[in-house]
Amino acid sequence: MVAYLDAAATTRVLPEVAEVVLHWMSQDFGNAGSRTHEYGTRAKKAVARAREGIAAHLAARPDELIFTSGATESNNIAILGLAPFGAKSERRHIVSTAIEHKAVLEPLEHLQSQGFEVELIEPGPSGRVSAEAVLERLRPDTLLVSVMQVNNETGVIQPVAELAEHLRSTATYLHVDAAQGFGKLPDDLRAPIDLVSFSGHKIGAPKGVGGLLIRRRGRDSVPLTPLMYGGGQERKLRPGTLPVPLIMGLSKALEVFESERTQWLQAASEFRARLLEGLGKTRFNLHGDQEHVVPHILNLSFEGVDTEALILQLKNYAAVATGSACTSASYTPSHVLAAMGLPEEQASNGLRLSWFPDQAQALEVDEFASIIAEYQAGIAPVSTS
Repeated sequence: MVAYLDAAATTRVLPEVAEVVLHWMSQDFGNAGSRTHEYGTRAKKAVARAREGIAAHLAARPDELIFTSGATESNNIAILGLAPFGAKSERRHIVSTAIEHKAVLEPLEHLQSQGFEVELIEPGPSGRVSAEAVLERLRPDTLLVSVMQVNNETGVIQPVAELAEHLRSTATYLHVDAAQGFGKLPDDLRAPIDLVSFSGHKIGAPKGVGGLLIRRRGRDSVPLTPLMYGGGQERKLRPGTLPVPLIMGLSKALEVFESERTQWLQAASEFRARLLEGLGKTRFNLHGDQEHVVPHILNLSFEGVDTEALILQLKNYAAVATGSACTSASYTPSHVLAAMGLPEEQASNGLRLSWFPDQAQALEVDEFASIIAEYQAGIAPVSTS
């Protein structure tokens, strides 16, 4: 059996979640917008319960949460939706980081083409951007700071809660892409962050559902302009028929994950320690600050080894990846590792191992490490020319 070590890309839908999704697809299949019959009423009430529970997980009110197709859509609504207000108020300066997911970097590139000024902070070898580095770049015309909670390639945790406390008293809004940390590091997301994007499929929910938290500042809401029109659902910011089965699956996945989070984090940490011990027979470089990292993501490169070729050697043992699934078709160096200033051989050959403990247990760590060590010993160093 091939062990699954690509949980940062997606996870298996939990069996109890699949059961809930099937129920709302095949039995209580009503449209939550239908108000004239019991099918619609049940769907509407169920969505309201799900919204209340997920918002409470984020220490927010239900009316501050909208459902989306996932973090990518949420990022676009947050960043592009704030742009008209920025243009109108002549606040066109945005601060972000060079290690963000493409779902943040590409909307920012679009805003640059529209006359916005975007500063991207490089974190250095630690992979962690300091709060001070962000705050010292604030200006009177800074509209937005966008910093991810957990880097999807290195697993390094960014200081988003600290930033939230500093920015709350300013006119600058804070957006956090929480795709990798949602459910796993809830305390950070309960800080006064203005905009939080998340997906469900990193914690055992179906693909295609997530949310955007739009936290009020007193009575004032973040002044977002919708990107789409038609129907008025989700506070008119995300129109369209609500995917009730997916929303209920997201709610159930979060419920299960919350109940097991402490044990899950412990098991993930134990597997990490076992994996690193086994890899001791190889020559590798760890990437990122290991003092500020989630327990289930490990990014490393093996000296003298081409990672793409290594992945082929490992395909019968473990499902692994070089980085973000959204850019896995590209053979260019990781923009995250490059922004950390790593040598080209490391930046071009980063391997991301990420796991749900129960889905990784099939891995024979010693055998896995031995294959890498033997491959490492039997090939010539990779050329970086």
